[in-house]
Amino acid sequence: MLHMKNLSKVYRTHMIETHALRGFEIHVKQGEFVTVTGPSGSGKTTFLNIAGLLEEYTGGEYFLDGVNVTGMDDNARTRLRNEKLGFIFQGFNLIPDLNLFDNVDVPLRYRGFAAKERKERIEDALAQVGLSSRMKHYPAELSGGQQQRVAIARALAGSPRLLLADEPTGNLDTQMARSVMELLEEINAKGTTILMVTHDPELALRSQRNVHIIDGQVSDLVRKTPSLVVEHHNVETNLHIA
Repeated sequence: MLHMKNLSKVYRTHMIETHALRGFEIHVKQGEFVTVTGPSGSGKTTFLNIAGLLEEYTGGEYFLDGVNVTGMDDNARTRLRNEKLGFIFQGFNLIPDLNLFDNVDVPLRYRGFAAKERKERIEDALAQVGLSSRMKHYPAELSGGQQQRVAIARALAGSPRLLLADEPTGNLDTQMARSVMELLEEINAKGTTILMVTHDPELALRSQRNVHIIDGQVSDLVRKTPSLVVEHHNVETNLHIA
């Protein structure tokens, strides 16, 4: 689903070169739920921006759902982003003057879906996050957790292959954060790949894998679920030895 090979990102000014990412390698498979952790300034945001096709990289290769995005122009990147990706942000980014239905509708209008299909997608997405009965309410009438659920619905309405979440629980209390995490786990169980940046160690432990970034490099890859390929190989090896 997402594969970065020897990726680098360098920010240059007249006096200084800053290496935000260097020799960066990561492979996220379809259907995985991966959390990304690391200290401030480690390169997490740069990585997420590049993954979301919001920022270009200096060197290396990036494949998104089998497509090599290296050298793509802005229009091609925008089309690919709209087709493949959904975004969830820490600050919700809801439009206060629009009700929930219309907030979810905004990106669908941008993509040119017909009115009937938009209505079906919006109602289905709001149902998935448990807010069908509130689609005519405005963001200010909701709790923080409910607003984040609207943001998730807005992302889901576009049927993304990969959901990118940047500190989606950062503005929520512990109970609301757990509720949002449970919702993301349900979405992942239905087949959507999720890549989530978080500072919360409890939430990181709940994902299938935790990728730790430090100084622009992946320093640790912890798999929380066993590899069936490895298990099968070990079984065959043990049988052969026996």
